[in-house]
Amino acid sequence: MANHLAHAKLRTTAGAIVTSGTVKTVRASVRQCASRRWEGANLRKGSTALQKGNHIVNLIVQRSGSQRLRPHLGLLMFALAITGCGGGVGSTAQESSDGRAFAGSNAPLPVSLGTAGTFAILTKTGISTVPSSSVTGDIGVSPAAATYLTGFSLVADPTNLFSRSPQVVGKAYAANYAVPTPANMTTAVSDMQTAYSDAAGRIHPNFLELHTGNLGGLTLVPGLYKWTSSMTMPTTVTISGRATDVWIFQTSGNVTMASAVRINLSGGARAKNIFWQVAGNVALGTTSHFEGILLCKTDVTLKTGATMNGRILSQTAVALQQATVTQPPR
Repeated sequence: MANHLAHAKLRTTAGAIVTSGTVKTVRASVRQCASRRWEGANLRKGSTALQKGNHIVNLIVQRSGSQRLRPHLGLLMFALAITGCGGGVGSTAQESSDGRAFAGSNAPLPVSLGTAGTFAILTKTGISTVPSSSVTGDIGVSPAAATYLTGFSLVADPTNLFSRSPQVVGKAYAANYAVPTPANMTTAVSDMQTAYSDAAGRIHPNFLELHTGNLGGLTLVPGLYKWTSSMTMPTTVTISGRATDVWIFQTSGNVTMASAVRINLSGGARAKNIFWQVAGNVALGTTSHFEGILLCKTDVTLKTGATMNGRILSQTAVALQQATVTQPPR
């Protein structure tokens, strides 16, 4: 294929000019991320994917003299979305040749958690711990009673509104505590269910059946992801984006993370903006590390030494096996 060259200016999604460079319409990778010289595949008006190693770029041609770029077209204006050399997202969903994901401009809005977002762990039927686990943030069960908070060595507060536990940096709530706790717990569970329905009901995914649910080794940028099968993480996963970016992962199956595997955040990505909507169950392997908000229809298990930066909102039960859960800032 002939190499078509065109001088271009690149803009961030905020509109600030980054630099000018040369764009080649040949199938290749980004060679010089630092110097902002790009090479892409069949660059057309619309969206084009570029990559450099784990870094994914998405360019939107906003104005062009023709559908295909040709030499000496003059100044072209682009919206730039890049992981690792800038920020933002582009306009369409694509997958790079080596399986790394990059998203489009239909970036999702955050899922509202309502009062459920005040809990590190919230369930309907129970929370168990094999001591000693560690939870930073409140825990709660409803409509289950406090007897379904097992292994925590609870000590009731004199008001009987909540209990304390040496394994919880926060409070433990249950449906059978004193008023107004029962009503508050009913509201929190309702908000949890609403949040689950919201996440599950998002349409027009940026990514559909990405890698058939095997996320091992992938770098995931902001967007809506959907799988009709289970998700597995046999090796480390990276979630990359800005502090304001949002990720929603939908699966009608289970989520399984292997032992000692981690989810790493890069580029400013924040756990509070990462939502995992899981119709099945979740199992985090021994000494694994998870990031994000779990909106789970069934049970969640954190095996020995597993850690999590996020929240667990389960419509059945949660089991901690000497595990650590730390709620992110709201």
